[in-house]
Amino acid sequence: MKKRNILKNILKFVTDVISWTCLCLLILIGVCMVWYFISAKIYESKGEKYEPYFSLYTIISPSMEPNINVYDVILDTRVDDPKTIKVGDVITFISTGSLSNGMTITHRVVEVIENEDGLFFRTKGDNNQTPDAALVLSENVLGKTLLKIPQLGRVQFLLANKGVWFIVILIPACGIIIYDLIKLFETSKIKTKVENVLAKSEPEEDPEKIQREKKRKEELKKRLQKEIEFEEDDVEEERKWE
Repeated sequence: MKKRNILKNILKFVTDVISWTCLCLLILIGVCMVWYFISAKIYESKGEKYEPYFSLYTIISPSMEPNINVYDVILDTRVDDPKTIKVGDVITFISTGSLSNGMTITHRVVEVIENEDGLFFRTKGDNNQTPDAALVLSENVLGKTLLKIPQLGRVQFLLANKGVWFIVILIPACGIIIYDLIKLFETSKIKTKVENVLAKSEPEEDPEKIQREKKRKEELKKRLQKEIEFEEDDVEEERKWE
C-alpha cells in the first residue's frame, strides 16, 4: 500500500510538471506571437521592415568552442546603433566571405574599423586559429549575443522529428489518463467504504417496537376522535336549550 502511494505521488508530480510546463510554454508562445504580430503591423504601417528585438539562434558549428558549443542556443538583442559594439562582443551577422557568403555566423569581434567607407568589424571564432577573411559590414549585423542556453538546440532538432513529436504528446497524455483512472478508482473505493460504514451504523428497526408505536398512534387517534365527538354533542345540546 505504501509503495502504491509513493508511485501515485510520483506519477501525480510528473503529470503536474508536464501539464504546467506545457501550459506555460503555450502561454509564452501565445504572448510572443501576439507581440510579434502587433509589432510587425506597426512597422508595416510605417513602411519599415520589422526586426525583432530578441532573436534565437542554434549553433551548429564548433568555431566558438569552448565558450559556445554545438547545439547551444544563443539569445541575441537587436543592435540599433552599431557603434555600441566593442571588441570582445559576440555578434551574429550575415557573412560576405567567399566560402560562407550569405550564411548566418556568430563570432567574436576582435577589431573595430571605422573609416570613410563606414563601420566594419573583424571577427574570429574562439576555436579558430585566424580571424575571418571578410570584414563584417555594420548593416549585416543581426544582433549581439546576450546569453546562451546550453544544449537547447538538441531539443529543437529532436522535436523536428515527427516520430518524436508523437512520443512527446502521447506519453504525457497517457500519463494524465492513467492518473485520472487511478484517482477515479480510489474515489470509488472510498465511496463504497463510506456507504458500508453508514449502513452498519444505522440501527436495525425492531418489529415489535414498530407495532407498539402503531398501536399507540391508533389509540391516540381514537381518543382525539371521541373528544371531538363529545364537544360536538355539547354544542348541539346548548343549541337545543337556546
